[in-house]
Amino acid sequence: MRCHALSRKLSLVQGLETRKAAWEVIQAVGGGAFADVALERVFKLYSFEPVDKALVTELSYGAIRQRYFLDCWIDHIGKIPAKKQPPLLRWLLHLGLYQILKMKRIPPAAAINITVELAKNNHLTKLAPVVNGILRSALRCQEKGALLPKLKNPSLELAKNESLPAWLAYDLIAWKGAEDAYKIAKAFNTISPIDIRVNKLRADLKEVKETFDSCGIKNKFIPSCPSGLEVPAGVGEPKKWPGYAEGKWCVQDRSSQLIAPFLDPLPGEKILDACAAPGGKSTHIAELINNQGELWAVDRSSRRSQKILANSQRLGTTCLRTVVADANELLAKHPEWECFFHRILIDAPCSGLGTLSRHPDARWRMNKDNIQELALVQSKLLKSLAPLLKSGGKLVYSTCTIHPDENFNQIKRFLGIKTEFLLEFEKQIWPGDENNGDGFYIAVLRKM
Repeated sequence: MRCHALSRKLSLVQGLETRKAAWEVIQAVGGGAFADVALERVFKLYSFEPVDKALVTELSYGAIRQRYFLDCWIDHIGKIPAKKQPPLLRWLLHLGLYQILKMKRIPPAAAINITVELAKNNHLTKLAPVVNGILRSALRCQEKGALLPKLKNPSLELAKNESLPAWLAYDLIAWKGAEDAYKIAKAFNTISPIDIRVNKLRADLKEVKETFDSCGIKNKFIPSCPSGLEVPAGVGEPKKWPGYAEGKWCVQDRSSQLIAPFLDPLPGEKILDACAAPGGKSTHIAELINNQGELWAVDRSSRRSQKILANSQRLGTTCLRTVVADANELLAKHPEWECFFHRILIDAPCSGLGTLSRHPDARWRMNKDNIQELALVQSKLLKSLAPLLKSGGKLVYSTCTIHPDENFNQIKRFLGIKTEFLLEFEKQIWPGDENNGDGFYIAVLRKM
């Protein structure tokens, strides 16, 4: 009997720690922090095993991703609307509701008890009955199969069900129709696997796969990526997997792996990656030219440029050189670079609307004004870098967004101004397409 009680107490303590850590991440993001930065900071404060880290990630990222959906539940069953709740209480309710409404593997009773216990131990003692009441009401609704009231407005209904900003739900339906909009939104809410790109300078795909298989790391080939392997999320920390330290592979989303090959880079050429950090596409280009050529990786941040250099050194891409500079000022700083490069990649700063499954907080950061500001940044980059390309050279413009003003419309405007450029190819990949990667856009331009 005493052993059972001790085991239950230890389980409660461990449950409290993981939930408290997740709650801290949710609070930090609610206060403006980036989710990945907040999560990394929390992991430094706690001594968690990999399985606990995976749970903290799922709890925090899930609650952040489902913010609007969870707010709708608070509005539906609470006496005070979600946005008028004290932030500390609102984020704690999100943590509890997410476990009850979205996680099948956690018993609802345990989720409620631990959430109430957190309230009692963390400055919300007087509000613990409110937490208990709202969570138990949600559980009763779930057990009865009761749903949130249906809304007549299709975009607001989509926003509610799939936890999207109303403006994005409206635009998705306008771009793709209601059926495809739901498909894309569901992809936004699907936990992405970990995609890796095998470094052909130091290993081959079969070798890395066999090593993973022998170590019990589940993996499978990515059909669209000749050097890609997919590993399920939550199976461990990639930096600790075999081959990482030796530079045999790097983590890179499958959509991102498709971009560098569109340059058709050849050994011996001069190539510019104008917005290069953290270096995934730069090192991929170096692999494709077998380290034979002149590859310049540019980023305006010295800290981010150090990440490029670190990745390059680990992967053994000796032809890569980093430049800390604003890409718009390259011609002024290096007049000898006019008509210098055979290939230029502009992986432009963008809204990141294609990567919402991996960046749960991104949907709450963006709005239409932000996107128009980014479109101006992208336009300036295209105009500033065009003179650096040789006649007959190839320019690849890419983004990890699905917004037409950053993609099709951006390139259409550029071609209207720079008539010496010809569009050879363009494509928009949507989240939820058959290959399950991020949403991204690519345009291949030739300078005549």
